[in-house]
Amino acid sequence: MTDFLKKNTLVASTLLLTITGFATRVLGFFYRIFLSRTIGSQGLGIFNMVHPVYGICFALCAGSIQTAISRFVAANVQKGKQIFRTGLLISLSLGLGLAALIIRFSAPLAHYVLMEDRCASLLPFMAVSVPFSAVHACINGYYYGTKKTRIPAASQIVEQMVRMAAVFLIADILLESSRDITVELAATGHLIGELAACLFSVLCFSLFTAENSKENLPSFWASFRETALPLMTLALPLMGNRLILNILSSAEAIWIPNRLLAYGLSSQEAVSIYGVLTGMAMPFILFPSAITNSMAVLLLPTVAEAQAGGNESRIAQTIAMSLRYSMYMGILCIGVFTLFGPELGVSVFKDSSAGSFIQILAWLCPFLYLATTMGSILNGLGKTTTTFLQNITALILRLAFVLIGIPQLGIIAYLWGMLISELLLAVLHLVSLKRLVSFSWDAVEMIVKPAAFLIISIGVYYAFFSLWDGFDGLGLFMSTALHIGVLSLCYGALLAVFHLAKR
Repeated sequence: MTDFLKKNTLVASTLLLTITGFATRVLGFFYRIFLSRTIGSQGLGIFNMVHPVYGICFALCAGSIQTAISRFVAANVQKGKQIFRTGLLISLSLGLGLAALIIRFSAPLAHYVLMEDRCASLLPFMAVSVPFSAVHACINGYYYGTKKTRIPAASQIVEQMVRMAAVFLIADILLESSRDITVELAATGHLIGELAACLFSVLCFSLFTAENSKENLPSFWASFRETALPLMTLALPLMGNRLILNILSSAEAIWIPNRLLAYGLSSQEAVSIYGVLTGMAMPFILFPSAITNSMAVLLLPTVAEAQAGGNESRIAQTIAMSLRYSMYMGILCIGVFTLFGPELGVSVFKDSSAGSFIQILAWLCPFLYLATTMGSILNGLGKTTTTFLQNITALILRLAFVLIGIPQLGIIAYLWGMLISELLLAVLHLVSLKRLVSFSWDAVEMIVKPAAFLIISIGVYYAFFSLWDGFDGLGLFMSTALHIGVLSLCYGALLAVFHLAKR
């Protein structure tokens, strides 16, 4: 097993990031449960409304530069440190400038852009976190490019644990002093988490990378002049793409509560529904994406490296593997969330509407996971314009459901819009990849087989628990978790047996 992981760095690195991602998401669930019971669904809704501003800033100063650093380092490891230093300077400079602007104009942003005055007090917290995110993203980009994921993985855990510890401590202090807990608590936690991740990454990079490096670096400005232009040549289109995507996503986040008002809901009801959807239901749907997100992060440099070496067969194998496992996981999630959505919503968040949202969104899973991995491969092949245009198309379609559908049908229109747009995006990504690389696509292997195994697993599950259910006395949440575990174990065992039988 150890030899296998050494020879398959993508699998090993993905496994590490996946384990870390699951650990982080488990911690995040407890954190969200705590927030939902302290600031409520309306508080969650308001907090989630300020995230688009942070997302736009991250797209401008961090996300695109991280991707560019990762791709350039993967293709040219010898100049890795030069590329990193250049990216860090540009990213941090942009982050500081954006932070200053948000702090200065927080009130107008909240009133005229977010259309919610209660967001004004949260924006400075998000602004201050932007430069820390920029530093953290650049360091992660360097490590992803070298396929060394230990420090990025550890920083995720540090970020979540410090955020949770700080928020729990602050909440305890507020309760002891008989003071109200407001939504500012969540914003404070966000800032502290980003600060912790930044400091941890800088410390690790200083101790384990910079000092141990034997790379002879030219002077800083000579290095900057050499690497800035090629780095930003890749980063600027990504930056523009992400900026437009984030603006459209921001419009979506702002318009959903506004369109719910047009449907006939009160302001409090609209914000609460938005909070339930984004703060309660979506985290469940995104929880398994710890695997696909980890895979996507590492697919980009892996594919870029294979493309630089002219190894098309490796690219084809990578696509086929990513496609297969995305479908395996997505189909399992349909079964899990459809069967257990109501129990999850009530047991975790004490909200039945969250369970209904989870059931509907379950059908989103295969297409969401496919779009994530296939989009990363397209970016790794340098087709950033293609992914941008296809993402724009999917977002515009979803916005049409928001603007036209929600006033007529309510939030259900948005849920259907999400499903149809992700289906379209996954299909567009696959068609584009098929034109670039000749990879194997077997509908029986990737769809029919896992769907059949899911149906068999559900049948075995019902047959088993109709005869014996020793989990009833453990409480709703623990009982539901164990039931999901049994179903998933049966499904995984069938896939494993079938795979071994083919060998």
